[in-house]
Amino acid sequence: MSMSSEEETDISESEMEEYADTWYQKLKESYGKEKISGKVYRCPFCPGKKQQAYSFHDLVQHSWGVNTASSRKVNDKGKHLGLSRYLNNDLLRKDSIPMSDEMKTELQPTHHGNDVDEKYAFPWMGIVANLPIEWKDGRYVGKSGSGLRDELTSKGFSPQRVHPLWNYKGHSGKAVVEFENNWNGFANAIKFQKNFESQHQGKRDYLSPPDKGDKLYGWVAKADDYNSSGIIGDYLRKTVDLKSISEVEAEEKRKTNSLVSNLSNTIEAKRRSLMEIESKCNETSMSIKNVMRQRDEMVQQYNEDLQRMAKNAHDQLEKMFKEQEKSKSYFEARRKELELREKELVEREALNDNQRQELHLLKQMNEKAAMEQKKLDESVLVLAEEQKKAKETLRQKNMELQKKLDLKQALELEIERLTGAMQVTKHMGDGQDVKKKLDEIEESLKEKKEELEALEALNQTLVVKQQMASVELNDARKELIDGMKENTSRALISVKRMGELEDLRNNKLGREATLSEGITYLLQQLKASKAKKR
Repeated sequence: MSMSSEEETDISESEMEEYADTWYQKLKESYGKEKISGKVYRCPFCPGKKQQAYSFHDLVQHSWGVNTASSRKVNDKGKHLGLSRYLNNDLLRKDSIPMSDEMKTELQPTHHGNDVDEKYAFPWMGIVANLPIEWKDGRYVGKSGSGLRDELTSKGFSPQRVHPLWNYKGHSGKAVVEFENNWNGFANAIKFQKNFESQHQGKRDYLSPPDKGDKLYGWVAKADDYNSSGIIGDYLRKTVDLKSISEVEAEEKRKTNSLVSNLSNTIEAKRRSLMEIESKCNETSMSIKNVMRQRDEMVQQYNEDLQRMAKNAHDQLEKMFKEQEKSKSYFEARRKELELREKELVEREALNDNQRQELHLLKQMNEKAAMEQKKLDESVLVLAEEQKKAKETLRQKNMELQKKLDLKQALELEIERLTGAMQVTKHMGDGQDVKKKLDEIEESLKEKKEELEALEALNQTLVVKQQMASVELNDARKELIDGMKENTSRALISVKRMGELEDLRNNKLGREATLSEGITYLLQQLKASKAKKR
């Protein structure tokens, strides 16, 4: 037969503690009736329920759930409170049941029935009353909250802070205990309350008329404490809210959903940003490829032009040397011819004075022409050699300048690439590896910029040297102009004065004559002069 089958009358809330003690003693006297077999137990007060078999752990939860349910009758709550005390104080020790971590914390309560709608002070708060105080210097004084906090911590309740409550008389003898703002904090708060209740030092015990002595009383702050008119209610209304378990769970769910939504939006924004950066990197890569292709085309064109210029210069010098050899052969043959004629005239002894004078004059003219030809040949050789050296110097300077320009262009492209890489790295986050990689890119970018500055200074030096080589070519051109000032404007190549400047003109083509055209014209004039003297 069930222990609850006997007739009984309803009791009030103030009688519940005494009622629970009565049933606690009955359970101790009838030890073993709650056990079915081995480690299987039953609730002696709920014979008609569907669940009849409980583990020890589940039976503890069941007794606590009924005890704290606001919808249950006071009689049922008192019986199950006595059962809870019996399970924890007697059965646990007698049956040598090992205590798990969950049993040590007496479990976070499972919320059945209307428990989820019961209002608690949130963040979770506990109340400690009957703290020792004394009258001193016209007011009540007591210990600081840190001492009580350390004491509660040593018992395993893990409070965050303890706030003693003061009024105009001084220390009120009450304090508010603040627990963690999570489910661990709630479990600690419930364990805190059950510990005091198991020693008859809960809220009901504190509100009962008998003398309280020097014992501390404690309980979890709920709606009745929050709405009370005393110092406890005033403090709670200023610092916390009233929330049910279901409301806390709903708020946590809302925050979780909001966090998930925000994270999803952030991830999507990062994804779009990375796609944009990837697109820009692809555009930069295509731009670099186009620039490199154009550079290769420019280098190829430059090499072809350089080879063509070198071939033209070689052909021109070859032509000049051939003309020089022809002139030498002509004057040598002419000299031998005149010597032969002189010998014939001497041998004949039939020459008159006029013939001798004419012959002598011809010899002088020939010698003078030969001397002039020799000087002209030397001048042409010097000019040709200077032209060759100047062109070679200019070619080398151009090649060196082109190499430096290529290097400068490559450095600029590398700087652009590193800048793009740095922008990509900045969007990857703030991790340690990302910061390290970003520092490496910035250091490399700094080195490339320093190399670019040094290269620009070197390019400036090469430009100056190129200008000096151009001046040397202009000096050679000026010497040629000085030697052709006597030519008239009707000649193929002549000197034309433009204000204070003198320039070689190609009268046939109506433009400025090149240095090569001037030298070629001199050789042609020399050849024509030889033909006339024949």
